[in-house]
Amino acid sequence: MLGPLEVIDADRPVALGGIKQRATLGFLLLQANRVVATSQLLRALWPVDEAPTSARKILQNAVWGLRGVLSAGTAENGGAGAPALLTQAPGYVLRVDPDDVDLHRFQRQVEAGRAKFSAGAPEDAATLLREALTLWQGPALADLVETGIAWPELAAVEKARLDAMEDFFEAELACGRHQAVLGELETMVATESLRERSCGQLMLALYRCGRQADALAVYDKVRTTLVEDLGLEPGRSLRDLQHAILTHDTSLSLPPSRPPGASPYQLGRRPVREQTAEIPAQRRPVHGGVPLASVPDRAPATAAHRARTAVAAPADRRTAATVTERTQVSVALIATELADDTPGGAWSESADTALEAVAGTVQEKAEHFGGTVVASIGPVTLALFGACSGDGDRKDAAERAVHASLAVRAALGSGAYATGRHGRRPAVRAAVVTGEAIVRYRPDDPGTPPTLIGTLLHTGQSLLDRVPAGEVRVCANTREAADAAVDLSPAGDAATGWEVRGIRREYPGEHTVPIVDRDCELDLLRGLLSRTRHRAKPHLVTVLGDPGIGKTRFVTEFARAFADQPEPARFLVGRAPSFPGDDAFAVQSEILAAACGILPGQPAGEARAHLAATVRRVMADPREADRLLPPLTPLVIPGHESAAPAESLAAWRRFVVALAAERPLVLIIDDLHRADDALLDCVEDLVETAGAVPLLVVAAARPELLQHRPDWGAGKRHTSTLGLDPLSDAAIDRLLEFMIAPEQAVHAGEAPDDRRRYMRQLLASGSPSGALRHLYGRTPTPRSLPAAV
Repeated sequence: MLGPLEVIDADRPVALGGIKQRATLGFLLLQANRVVATSQLLRALWPVDEAPTSARKILQNAVWGLRGVLSAGTAENGGAGAPALLTQAPGYVLRVDPDDVDLHRFQRQVEAGRAKFSAGAPEDAATLLREALTLWQGPALADLVETGIAWPELAAVEKARLDAMEDFFEAELACGRHQAVLGELETMVATESLRERSCGQLMLALYRCGRQADALAVYDKVRTTLVEDLGLEPGRSLRDLQHAILTHDTSLSLPPSRPPGASPYQLGRRPVREQTAEIPAQRRPVHGGVPLASVPDRAPATAAHRARTAVAAPADRRTAATVTERTQVSVALIATELADDTPGGAWSESADTALEAVAGTVQEKAEHFGGTVVASIGPVTLALFGACSGDGDRKDAAERAVHASLAVRAALGSGAYATGRHGRRPAVRAAVVTGEAIVRYRPDDPGTPPTLIGTLLHTGQSLLDRVPAGEVRVCANTREAADAAVDLSPAGDAATGWEVRGIRREYPGEHTVPIVDRDCELDLLRGLLSRTRHRAKPHLVTVLGDPGIGKTRFVTEFARAFADQPEPARFLVGRAPSFPGDDAFAVQSEILAAACGILPGQPAGEARAHLAATVRRVMADPREADRLLPPLTPLVIPGHESAAPAESLAAWRRFVVALAAERPLVLIIDDLHRADDALLDCVEDLVETAGAVPLLVVAAARPELLQHRPDWGAGKRHTSTLGLDPLSDAAIDRLLEFMIAPEQAVHAGEAPDDRRRYMRQLLASGSPSGALRHLYGRTPTPRSLPAAV
C-alpha cells in the first residue's frame, strides 16, 4: 500500500483486475478488520451524484473477483493466515493479519521508534524510524491516486508519513547528525512549507552547520508564507528558535544529555537575560576589555545604555582549543538609533520589541555578506569580516563590510520598514574600518562569536562619532581596499573619512555571473523597450515565475544590460511591501526617491530640497510643479501628511509621465504578487492613461498574482506576460564551470546534484558571486563561459 497497490503471494505479484476492483481492495485495506458499509464503498468508488444505476452490481462483481484472488492464495498455503473478504451487515469486512500489510507494519514500527525516543534512546529511535520510512515506495496507493482517487484516509496516511519523517529528523538531530539530514530537511521544507516543526528542524540543522543566515532565511520564508496564505504568525516555538539563533543561544548546541522526550531545539530554552546573568564575568566575550554581556534587567532611559540583545557568551573553553591571531580584518560599526517618543522619556516595551527586530535585520544583512556579529552594545552593532584563518574571502572583506552597511541602511531606512515593524524607523549610520587586530576564535565551533581586541576598534568608534545619520563612511585603509567596488567621496579630512555614495556600476561584483538560458526572454524585453522608445507607447510586461526561479535577478540583469546603451533609458526600481500593513505607497515612494536622488534616512530638509529641484526641472510649467510638490512630499518624507492619498497618487502618476517625456523610462516593480488592489490599479492605470510617452513597466511576480487578479493584463493592447522556466541542469553546470575551477569543485567534496541545488539557491538570492565565494571558502576563478551543450 505504501506505493502502488500490490498483492504478493509466494514472492510473486497477483493480478488484481480492473480499477474498480483494485480501488475496492485498497479502501478495504485502509479499513482492515473493520466492517465497511456498502454505501461508504460506493462513495469511495464514485464521486457524489455520479454513481451509475448499476453501481451496486459493479461493486458486487468487484467483491466476487477479489474473493477469487484471495481464495487462490488460500488454497495454495492451506488457508493459514490468508486474508478473507467476508460479507457482514451492513457491508463487507476484510480479515487480514496486520503483519501482512506494509501500512500496519509502518504504523507499528513508528510507534516503537517514538517510544524509544521518549525513553531517551535517540540512536535506537532513529534506526526504527529509518526502517519504517524505507517501507515507502511512493505515495500511498499511488496507482489509484493517479486515476483521480482522493480519499480523506489517504491524506491521513500521508500526514502520518510526514509526522514520522519529522520524528526521524528529531532523533537524528539529537544524535548530532545534522549534516546527514540537511538535504532531506531542505526537500521536505520546500514541499511542505507550512509545517513549522520541520522548518524549525531545518533552522537548527543549518545553525549547527554554521549557516546562521540561511537558518534565519528559512524563518523569514515560512513567516511570509503563513502571513500571506493564512494571515497567521509562526507559533511560539518557531519564534523562540529564531530569537535563540539571533542571540547565539548556547542551548542550541548539542547537549551531552537531555531529558527523555525533549525536543532538541526546545531544550534548555530560557530568556537571554537569565542566561547572561549566570555567565561568570571572566568568561564573557570582551570588547576592548569590557564584558559585552553585561546587560541590566531593565535598560536605563538614556540612549547610551539601551542594549538591544545580549550576545550569548561562548561555551566552556576548557575542552576546545582557542586560536589567537593578529590579522588584517574589516569591522563595520553600525549604529541604529530609535527616536525616544514616549512621554517623559520612559523606554517602552514596544521600543524593546522594535530594537530586537532591528538587531535581527542587522545580523541578517551582515551574515548575508559573510560577516559575523561579535557584539551589540546600545545602538551599535559590530560586524567582523575576514577574521578566521582559512577564510577565502579575506581579500574582499572590506568590500563585503561596506556592502553589508549599505544593505542595513537600505533595509532599515525605508518607510515600509517603519510602518511594518512597530511603527519605528531607526536612524542608521555606519563606519567601516580596516586594519590589524587580535582575533580569538574557536575553529571547532563556528557558532561562537570571535573576540576582537585592538586599537582598530577605537579608530572605528572615533569615525562613527563623526558620521551623520543616513551616511556610511570608511577609513583610509578601507578606501584603498574597496575603491574599485564602491563610489567614494571625501567627507573632509582623514578623521572624518570618506563617504560611500553607492556601488560602482562598472564593478563586476555580482554581475560576474552571466545570465544563461535567458537570452530569448531578454531579447523580448529588448524589443519591447525599443518599441516603447520609438513609438512612444507605454507598455506593461509581467514576468511570471515560481519562487526562487530568479525573477528578481532577471529583471536586474535587464536593467544592467541596457542601462549603459547609447542614449540609455532611465531605470527606476520599486519593491512591493513584504508584509500586510506595510506602507501601501512603498513602491511609489521608492521610485520617487530614486528619481530625485534621495537617500534612505536623509534629513527631511535635504530630501525636500532634492524633491523640489527635480520636480521643477522635469515639469515644463512652474505653476504645475508648485501644485505637485505638496502631494508628493508625503511620499518621500515619512510623517509629513499634507495631502490625501488619492492626490499623492495622482501627482505621482503625473510626475512619472513627465519623467518619461524627458527621457525613456523603465519602471521595474518587484514582487508585484504581494501588492494590494490599490497598487495593482495604480500600475494598470499608469500604463493606460500615460499617453504618448516612452514608458515601459516591467513587473516581476509569482503566479499567485493571477489567482488574485485572473484578468490581469487580459485583452489589453499595451500589456503582455513573459513566463520564466527553471534553468536546465546543463545551464547550471555552465555557470559552475564559469565560477569554480575544476580542482576547487572537487575539493568542495559535493555531488553534482548538490552543487546544482546550491547554485540555484544562490542565483535566487540575488548575490551569487559573493555567496559562492563564501560557500566554497575560496575566491572563484572566472573563466570563459563554455559553449552551450
